[in-house]
Amino acid sequence: DQVIHIYNRHADLIEQLRLPGMCSCFGWDKDGDLLAVITDKSANLLIWDANSSRSNWLDTGIRDPLNVLIWSKTGPTLAIGSYRGNLMIYNHKTSRRVPVIGKHSKAITCGAWSSGNLLALGSEDRTLSISNLDGDTLRVATLRAEPQDVQFCEMKQDERSNTENTVSLVVGGKTLYLFNLYDPENPIELAFQSRYGSIVAYKWFGDGYILIGFSAGYFVVISTHMKEIGQELFQAKNHRESLTGISISTTIGKAASCGDNSIKIHELNDLKDTSNVITLDDERGLDHMDWSEDGQLLAVSTSKGNLHVYLSKLPLLGSACQSRVAYLTSLLEVTVASAVEPLTSITVAADIEPSFLALGPFHLALGMNNRAWFYLLGETNVDLLRDREYLGTVSDMQVNADYCAVRYEGKIQLHILESEGVVTEERESKIFPETGKTDVISCMALTPDFLIWGTDMGGIGYFFLEDWSIVSEFKHITGIKDMVSEPSGTKVAFIDSKNQGYIYNPNTDALVLVKDMPESTKNILWDQCPGDKDIIIAYDGEAMHTFILDMDNVGGATVSHLGMTKVPLGQHPILLYNGEVSLQTQSGKLVKVTLSTHDISHNIGDFKPDELKQLLGKNLALGRFTNGWAICDLLGTPEDWETLAKSALEKLEVEFAIRVYRHLRDVSMVWSLEDIKDIEDKKLLSGHIAMMLGDYQLAQDLYLQSSQAVEALHMRRDLLQWDQALTLADRLAPAETATISREYGQQLEFTGDYPAALLHYERGILAFTQNQDDEEHNVSCKSGIARMALRCGDVRKGLQMCKELDSRQLLRECAEILEQMKQLSDAAQLYESAQYYDKAAHLYIKLKNWSKIGTLLPNISSPKIQLQFAKAKEADGKFKDAVAAYEAARDYDSAVRLYLDKLNDPENAVRIVKQTRSNEGAKMVARFFLKLSDFSSAIQFLVISRCVDEAFQLAQQHAKMDLFADIVGDDATPEDYHSIAVYFETERNHLQAGRFYYRAGEHSKALRHLLKVAASTTDDSEPLNLAIEVVGASGQSHLARQLIEFLMGETDGVPKDAKYLFRLYMARKQYKEAAKTAVIIAREEQSAGNYRNAHDVLFNMYQELINNKIAIPWEMSNNLMVLHSYTLARLHVRRGDHLRGARMLLRVANNISKFPSHVVPILTSTVIECHRSGLKNSAFTYAAMLMRAEYRKDIDEKYKKKIEAIVRKPQRTEENEKSSRCPYCTNEVPESELYCAQCKNSLPYCIATGY
Repeated sequence: DQVIHIYNRHADLIEQLRLPGMCSCFGWDKDGDLLAVITDKSANLLIWDANSSRSNWLDTGIRDPLNVLIWSKTGPTLAIGSYRGNLMIYNHKTSRRVPVIGKHSKAITCGAWSSGNLLALGSEDRTLSISNLDGDTLRVATLRAEPQDVQFCEMKQDERSNTENTVSLVVGGKTLYLFNLYDPENPIELAFQSRYGSIVAYKWFGDGYILIGFSAGYFVVISTHMKEIGQELFQAKNHRESLTGISISTTIGKAASCGDNSIKIHELNDLKDTSNVITLDDERGLDHMDWSEDGQLLAVSTSKGNLHVYLSKLPLLGSACQSRVAYLTSLLEVTVASAVEPLTSITVAADIEPSFLALGPFHLALGMNNRAWFYLLGETNVDLLRDREYLGTVSDMQVNADYCAVRYEGKIQLHILESEGVVTEERESKIFPETGKTDVISCMALTPDFLIWGTDMGGIGYFFLEDWSIVSEFKHITGIKDMVSEPSGTKVAFIDSKNQGYIYNPNTDALVLVKDMPESTKNILWDQCPGDKDIIIAYDGEAMHTFILDMDNVGGATVSHLGMTKVPLGQHPILLYNGEVSLQTQSGKLVKVTLSTHDISHNIGDFKPDELKQLLGKNLALGRFTNGWAICDLLGTPEDWETLAKSALEKLEVEFAIRVYRHLRDVSMVWSLEDIKDIEDKKLLSGHIAMMLGDYQLAQDLYLQSSQAVEALHMRRDLLQWDQALTLADRLAPAETATISREYGQQLEFTGDYPAALLHYERGILAFTQNQDDEEHNVSCKSGIARMALRCGDVRKGLQMCKELDSRQLLRECAEILEQMKQLSDAAQLYESAQYYDKAAHLYIKLKNWSKIGTLLPNISSPKIQLQFAKAKEADGKFKDAVAAYEAARDYDSAVRLYLDKLNDPENAVRIVKQTRSNEGAKMVARFFLKLSDFSSAIQFLVISRCVDEAFQLAQQHAKMDLFADIVGDDATPEDYHSIAVYFETERNHLQAGRFYYRAGEHSKALRHLLKVAASTTDDSEPLNLAIEVVGASGQSHLARQLIEFLMGETDGVPKDAKYLFRLYMARKQYKEAAKTAVIIAREEQSAGNYRNAHDVLFNMYQELINNKIAIPWEMSNNLMVLHSYTLARLHVRRGDHLRGARMLLRVANNISKFPSHVVPILTSTVIECHRSGLKNSAFTYAAMLMRAEYRKDIDEKYKKKIEAIVRKPQRTEENEKSSRCPYCTNEVPESELYCAQCKNSLPYCIATGY
């Protein structure tokens, strides 16, 4: 329709240019300001200025139709070619025209400018010409067919040239022609497979690579390097029927092709990756395509005359405030959304395409160049407040609740957002830097309370909004490029001109270097979550590096690198909240990524130990100690608890560390931390903790900075690091230098550095002493000097110092030193002076000074020395002295030898052997007595020396077997006992034979011999008792029956005393039978009047039954009670307790039949005691019993009248006995009554009172 339509990037029609004919070619200059148009029916050139929207027609001076125009790459220079091969070069800036007639013989169809202003033209005359800016022809190349699509480029070579050295073009639609300007004689022509079809278009990219599109739909990449030329690096059939166009955007790294009715977009770094496929369902065919220079727009024309423009990427423009984010979702649309809470997002339609935006708590600002629009944000809507222009192009803008800060041209303008007449004119707006300052502001940060800025000279300023004044200024060593503030403004992270990262704290002016921050850092984000306010990330274009700021670390403020998180290509971090990063994508979306350092699962129950340890490390790095406790609880190893405790200490979390150490039961650490937890001096507290953690140099530095610098000295002393301690003492506590010198000397002495130790001991002596401690200090130093003088060879000085101090301990130490130095005589004298007589004597022996040893001998306790002295005396023939020394040395065999062989004193020899039971001595004494024919003594000492066989033979020979048996006792072997028994059996001594058969373990033989003895003698107690032992030890039933038959008289018709049967039952542990027998024995003893014996028999039997958990027969228990009551009655009467005595006697009188031998005396005592204690009725009852004829004659005359008086004048009055509750039921029972009539139980009684 002979009209050119000009649209902006938002598809708004800007201009329509009507032409006199069909447009044959048009193009934009390098800046996009000028549009040149030529037609097929005019020789004039149309120039349209985009800035002024004005059109201008120029006469080219060429009289044939114009065919092609080419803009220069470097300036407003335009080349125009005609159908007849004529050329005109036009400079729009200077309006200079250079006509070149006959450049080619036929139509110029294509061309290109180089960056060096060389012009390459292709013509229908099948030639390629290279001309300069003035139109002069420099090179001409003849081609085999018509050229198309001429381009300048840099061909890949071994030596990089950085200049466009090659002209490329398509020849005849089939081959690619490469003409090297520096090697014109050797052009390269590349042909391709015929199935690809003809070449539609090609594009250079990268380091000498060419992307070629073919009509059959193929998409091919080749390299121009000579080693790779002719090889296809990549090939794909992108379109089924045909390919009509290709385009490359190196800005965004993408390549596109169009064909059929689809568009395919590839990644340049991996062409196999098809990132997008766009299908145009309403179109039959696509024609041409091209990217915008910035790569944001891709335009495709169709055969229907339609133009489709696609937005390939959005500007990564965004801003964050607290937990909300504002970001571009299209070129004219901004979305405000919460990155944390599920709130409805707000969409803001912009009138312009913004180049900057800023989000505040209640406002959104966006704009471009020097103009900004401000919006008030509601819950679901947005209202335009105002727009404002500034004095320069805006570089950065930030907004808080009340103010907006705008940075432009090295300045900041701070102004209020909504005045409404509330603020003063002074607070309406302010420019920084203030008047008179020339600083160039390079970055800024706006917080709720502060405006913070950084300058290119390293200045950091804090402006307090409430006071409207500068409150802090700091000078850094170099310029500051970028900064971001912690949400409250109390800390600032910044990057300086050397690409170093720092954290600045205005409260303390502390500056902390961020050591591992990448030099290519593009952006810093501070975590907006209050719980993670010390976390920052640094984004370097590929990854986010996580750092944690620890202002309370034991070593001072530190920034630690925690880890790295990869960022997907084309995404940009905009907000960090609680470890979760909101990323803005080029497609206008918001995605979230959790930092690798914060990627912590809450379901840790299924984790393996290694995974739990990694998780523990993450939590401790983030200072999340509560989580660390839970993980350590699962791991359960002391090492992990120790790690948790140390991490808490490093962050000065003392209370938490106490909890951990208490859990570990580490009492010492708990007590130590309890002592220091309330220290307010942070440096002092950190010093103590650094010492506990083993970092002593750090601890010293912290102590020296604290209010108690002397703690550094105490630490070095405790660590025995004396050089440092002395240095610190000279500076901090000169009074302690002497003490430290002494302690250092002791340490050096211990390690063997004696000269240095001597030096420090001498340095430690105090010139003036004020108290006992000073005196002891000087004594210690002088003692050290004495020892070190000896060690260093100055013996005279050392001995003199020893004598001056006169210390027993020092004398011994010096003596030991001299002994090591082989100064034996001096050492012995010092030992003697110190009263270490054994050591002195030992040295005198080495010196063979026997006279000295003799004088010391009474004080010597060492057997070894006594033995040496004894041997010396024996060698000298002084046997008495020798034997005394042998005894003192406990060498009793040698003493016995001398007594027998040299001194002929057997009495002392026998004494020694009997005292010591020495085998060897006993042998010597035995041999001595054998010589004297004293066989009894010889046998005795042979047994002592364990020569039992010899003693037996000797006893057998000389009829001394009784003596031998007595001597052997219980120490012989069963074989020895058997031999003795056989001997006695031969001698018909059945008692001894039975005894020794019993000891030999031959129980049957032993019983047989013992029963023979018992049957043949009247005194059968010994053999029977021994027989009972034999049967009890044997455990054999037939032996027991044999003995019982003998005791019952079945063997010889004479029953034996029941006590033997009782003993047998006891020996065999037949307690029930023993109990019955015991009752019988007790009854006999009672009848005989032996009440104590009867009581003992019953009581012992009672105890045995109790111990063996056997029920006590009632008869035994009752008899024991009666006998015990009788015993207690006598005791109570003797003590004067007549009432208790009477009660016990009443109990006995009720069972008087069991005391037939003493009926009258017992009844008499009962009457007397009852009368005394007021039991008149009971006294009358038993007095009447005594008046019977069978008892009256036996009453003691002393009591007869009194008893008769009681009977004649009876008094029946008697107080009732006190009662107490039955232990088995609720019945009240008299205290002396041992039977409860209600529950029928026998009651226990007290062994002392009988109640």
